[in-house]
Amino acid sequence: MTHRTYVKSTLLGALIALSVGGFLLHVRIHPFAQNHSNIVPVISCLLSIVVVPLLFYFRKTIFYGYVLNGFLAIIATVTMSHFAIVHWPDPATLKAIIFNTTFPDILVVWSKFFIGKSLFDLETFGYDPDRARMGKTYRYPNMGWWLVHLVVISTVYCLGNVLWR
Repeated sequence: MTHRTYVKSTLLGALIALSVGGFLLHVRIHPFAQNHSNIVPVISCLLSIVVVPLLFYFRKTIFYGYVLNGFLAIIATVTMSHFAIVHWPDPATLKAIIFNTTFPDILVVWSKFFIGKSLFDLETFGYDPDRARMGKTYRYPNMGWWLVHLVVISTVYCLGNVLWR
């Protein structure tokens, strides 16, 4: 086994483990059988467990895996943030905000994102430790591109929530 294959396998394993863990947490906290509106997170979790790793596995589809993984992280962040705001702890102490909201769950989702980003970068740009980072920050596939999408999707979600109450 080459170093490249080993690193890729390890990152894919971490991606799958985090996705399965998130799915099990979600099913425990929000069972689908009790509320059918939980179908979107269930589908997102299944995409994260099966489709995203398959897309990352093949060199020809790694770009699709990267984009799908990123957008699943953004959608999860926006919807979990909304859930946390609706169920805001009272009193809102720092401890309550950190431990009694979806903040830890959002950190898990972004861990999954960063593992996917690492896998994408290593497979796309190579494993050379001396290679310089290039490109504009706000252009695909850099982090600024994801920040722009996070802000835009959050804004559209908030506007939709306010305008269609």
